[in-house]
Amino acid sequence: MFGKVLIANRGEIALRILRACRELGVRTVAVHSEADTEAKYVKLADESVCIGPASSSQSYLNIPAIISAAEVTDAEAIHPGYGFLSENADFGERVEKSGFAFIGPRPETIRLMGDKVSAKNAMREAGVPCVPGSEGALPDDPKEIVKIGRAVGYPVIIKAAGGGGGRGMRVVHTEAALLNAVAMTRSEAGAAFNNPTVYMEKFLENPRHVEIQVLSDAHRNSVYLGERDCSMQRRHQKVIEEAPAPDINRRVIARVGDRCAEACRRINYRGAGTFEFLYENGEFYFIEMNTRVQVEHPVTELITGIDIVQAQIRIAAGEKLWFKQRDIEIRGHAVECRINAEDPFKFTPSPGKITNWHPPGGPGIRVDSHAYSGYTVPPHYDSMIGKVIAYGDTREQAIKRMRIALSEMMVDGIKTNIPLHQDLMLDQRFIKGGTSIHYLEEKLAARSEANKGK
Repeated sequence: MFGKVLIANRGEIALRILRACRELGVRTVAVHSEADTEAKYVKLADESVCIGPASSSQSYLNIPAIISAAEVTDAEAIHPGYGFLSENADFGERVEKSGFAFIGPRPETIRLMGDKVSAKNAMREAGVPCVPGSEGALPDDPKEIVKIGRAVGYPVIIKAAGGGGGRGMRVVHTEAALLNAVAMTRSEAGAAFNNPTVYMEKFLENPRHVEIQVLSDAHRNSVYLGERDCSMQRRHQKVIEEAPAPDINRRVIARVGDRCAEACRRINYRGAGTFEFLYENGEFYFIEMNTRVQVEHPVTELITGIDIVQAQIRIAAGEKLWFKQRDIEIRGHAVECRINAEDPFKFTPSPGKITNWHPPGGPGIRVDSHAYSGYTVPPHYDSMIGKVIAYGDTREQAIKRMRIALSEMMVDGIKTNIPLHQDLMLDQRFIKGGTSIHYLEEKLAARSEANKGK
């Protein structure tokens, strides 16, 4: 096991990694920007190093500064968390070439799965079900593009091979609009991702977003830890996640999960990862793999009893997985609400000082947050300030516990999206389960239209 780990991130995930390290008896180094000097995890870490000003580009994305901090503190490994540099293959490479362990997949694996075309090809070879579409990158010949569009069938979606997070994609409903959409997406992809490659997929009209969590060691042992439903989204950003996904046959999950574990063995995957799927009419369609820990990992931890962050660290230290697929048992249900510092319905950011912070408690309630009374939410980063997770023997109990938890939670001084979550926990469609990825945006649009008439 490592003696000391540097945490190359901020916010709730930095605190989450720190806690995992402490339980393993590993010393920690927190790197931080000038804006995060007073953060809870910075104070709790064994050592801390300021790596730059508030701007992410000069701090949390500053590779030389992070490597230098690891060198001066004699850290042995670097955990990137999620976001920032977590899926940056060049960063992973620099970490390993500098003599440190990277707590994540090998750089070549990150590159393979970071390019959506090569990722889909790798998944097809492993037998993972994919969305119907072009066999690879779209050709330059306009006639060939039109031919592919006809074969796939409209509507289609044009996606950037290097895209992610909902960026670099365009839906096309008619053949007449196809070539212009391809040209525009190529141009945007080249500017945003330095990679103009695009591909085509069938656009699924009303799918759910269901993902499979995997763990894989350096000795080709791979398992899947059940699935999560992340369909409650706004602008491709998840708002509520739950595990397991309601109303999906367990045999179907097992079949897809086994394919994901096999894919990990084939590509020599190492660490924690997530296979993201669209699910429609009883079928799974692979869209991408996230080669890092997910924001929503706690719901899986609660239904499996497996600490995913500790597993990442143990795997990076060379340990073999200490359990097999048959040992994994799914128990109960968990729901997670992302708490953001923003207007609950206009979604404008609300940074500032938290004058009163009272997190909820009680049976089955977990709160992952770096916030506290007196903490100032900086305006420079993502608006998420924490997560409330409710666990119950059944989905109904988990939702009831979440309602109680949200009613108890107090955050004064800034606006949060807690009222939105309270509304959704009473929403009959959500309570029934199985809403599509478009449901929340349609609900918000209807609410906005209704308010215009008042």
